[in-house]
Amino acid sequence: MAAAPLAGLLLLATLPSRADSADAVAKATSATKAWLALVDGGRYGASWDAAAALFQAAITKANWEKTIGNARSPLGAAPSRTLKSATFTHELPGAPKGDYVVIQFNTDFEKKPGSVETVTPMLEEDGTWKVSGYFIK
Repeated sequence: MAAAPLAGLLLLATLPSRADSADAVAKATSATKAWLALVDGGRYGASWDAAAALFQAAITKANWEKTIGNARSPLGAAPSRTLKSATFTHELPGAPKGDYVVIQFNTDFEKKPGSVETVTPMLEEDGTWKVSGYFIK
């Protein structure tokens, strides 16, 4: 009979507390801003190097440099970027289970104001947050 309450306590111990998820969001957001600085600076190869292993497995460095260059160059600089939302989750469609933060920024590019950037960092095995996905809408 004591096993059921113990199992419940063990389950609760594995769930992140609000403080843990707030800390995760803060760390993931900081890592994302550093990564975006690489992209904003046209350092696309360095952004691939700094990305999550999942990201690197999905696209080669050469293809990333070409793809992101084609996507970002026509937009111009990003003089304004403000945090819209940041949501901690363990699951994303098409991705392995893990710790993720889905971050959205309202971004005004020089040639495309009113854009939304969605950046998804994930917690790597070494305890660092690295970008696993990037989209501009």
